[in-house]
Amino acid sequence: MINISKKLKITIGAVLGLWGLVTVIPFLWMILSAFKTNAEIVSTQPNLFPSEWTLANFAELFQRLNFDVYLVNTAIITLLGFVGLFLNAMAGFAFAHYDFKFKNFLFILVLATMMIPGQVTMIPVYLLLNQMGLTNTYLGIVLPGLTGAFGIFLFRQFFSSISEEFFEAARLDGASDFYVFFRVALPLSKPIIAVQGILTFIAGWNSFLWPLIIANDQSFYTLSVGLQLLQGQHATNFALQMAGAAFMVVPILIIFIIFQKYILSGFNISGGK
Repeated sequence: MINISKKLKITIGAVLGLWGLVTVIPFLWMILSAFKTNAEIVSTQPNLFPSEWTLANFAELFQRLNFDVYLVNTAIITLLGFVGLFLNAMAGFAFAHYDFKFKNFLFILVLATMMIPGQVTMIPVYLLLNQMGLTNTYLGIVLPGLTGAFGIFLFRQFFSSISEEFFEAARLDGASDFYVFFRVALPLSKPIIAVQGILTFIAGWNSFLWPLIIANDQSFYTLSVGLQLLQGQHATNFALQMAGAAFMVVPILIIFIIFQKYILSGFNISGGK
């Protein structure tokens, strides 16, 4: 039985390793193609590695195609999105450790919003923000997605797993509610904050549809919108497209590889009591 188990593990490992290699090849091709000339990419005898490495594609992105503006916009929107992370944490803590009228009903309403497609609310939200004069602003881009039912649910599940007596001890020592939250609850919630931080970064970095709708000025476009414009304006320049795609994907891959362990651990913690 031991030999069979070892052989099975080796077989599964080999299959998963082969599948992982197949999955990585397109990303590797994209990244290496970003350092090629367009003539080399469309050559009838393409090579995996560039015959002559060049940074001209990246230089063109930032010097002529406004990717520096798109990068700044994406960074600002992503950083503002982290404000929503703390708002989600505060709401989750309140639902977990405070008693107030209609608490369970309100929490059900929050969860019910997860069943409403975002496309349904886009037009009403756009009209509201337009009346408030928030179109073509960073606040208008960030505000609709600042809080979310999924984040509130994760924090609520996590804080519910912590005994109320733990926080009562801090209150008996004279700590205010804000002190309890920021100095006691948040330090305990590092795993779930890591999960939400990763998801917030990915959502902000990949933001496309809403910035495209709410902003009609290219000075507020994000990297995703800029990449779509690049594909439309330079459809035959594959090297330039690969450079833009690599610039979009590589940071997310790096963040995911570094913090992937926190995703599983955070979900396990949020689901347990």
